[in-house]
Amino acid sequence: MDFKSSDQAVGPRSEDVLPETATAAVKVVIVGGFGVGKTTLVGSVSEIRPLTTEETMTQAGVGVDDIQGVERKTSTTVAMDFGRISINEELVLYLFGTPGQERFWFLWRGLFEGALGAVVLVDTRRLEVSFDVIGRLEERGVPFVVAVNSFPDAPGYPLDEVRGALDLPPEVPVVACDARLRGSSRDVLMALMHYLQSLAVTATTEAS
Repeated sequence: MDFKSSDQAVGPRSEDVLPETATAAVKVVIVGGFGVGKTTLVGSVSEIRPLTTEETMTQAGVGVDDIQGVERKTSTTVAMDFGRISINEELVLYLFGTPGQERFWFLWRGLFEGALGAVVLVDTRRLEVSFDVIGRLEERGVPFVVAVNSFPDAPGYPLDEVRGALDLPPEVPVVACDARLRGSSRDVLMALMHYLQSLAVTATTEAS
């Protein structure tokens, strides 16, 4: 039987090693209702193999989890998703995807610690599942952008109509995306970075 030598080097894969040029890291949280595409977004954009905590949905969730509109979904995040993306040579984003079911929202407190901002993924077929999510972010004072995820059978609405339906203030960015596509997901994160930068500039100007 062939055993690996104990002297063999162990550690992260070369593609998972943080770039030597990285000088700043930012924590970003991906939130949204059940089945809006949070795990998909983290997986599509992460430059490392994403960590997921997906489990098969069972009869235990019947009558507890609201699966209206996503009846064909067979798995769900029960703790968090984790990924990483380098925005440029110096800036790295650590991505934490939250579980969507309300019964797992107690985990949000830890996931939001140290987070600079958030992305709220929404599904136009079920906008109502986003109301409580957005309300929690506003209560915590966490800056966020809203990303309208594209689903094949979802009705398309102008982004201004989505903003109105979610009762968002005019300064909160609302962008369209396809969470399956790396480039589209990266654009969402860039929109959040630009928004956070504008908030920092405004705060500095007001303080001076």
